[in-house]
Amino acid sequence: MRITIYHNPGCSKSMKTLTLLESHNIAPTIVEYLSAPPDAATLLRLAKLLDVPLASLLRRGEAAYQDAVNAIPLHDDRSLAEWLHEHPSVLERPIVVNEERNCAVVGRPPENVLSLLHDD
Repeated sequence: MRITIYHNPGCSKSMKTLTLLESHNIAPTIVEYLSAPPDAATLLRLAKLLDVPLASLLRRGEAAYQDAVNAIPLHDDRSLAEWLHEHPSVLERPIVVNEERNCAVVGRPPENVLSLLHDD
């Protein structure tokens, strides 16, 4: 099973999600998205896998969001993806992808990832 986690080691939910995956003998590919921000195409793919608008993946309480709220292109996914690439702290976390099943969940709560580990 190929699992990727878009991870922030400074986030307790992200850490708990990673620990949960590892407790199920999964060694995920870890993308520390603050130091290696996903490109616009990847962000658009994540939103598609989650079946949500990209704007729903914004952490609206983050300072970068608050500072730019009037300039964020919320209704243009391509422009929003490019903005989010430049401001990765605003990305919801953690996002976990089952690469083989082409599906994803947000690990809030961490137990959400369990749905990725079972064949449906």
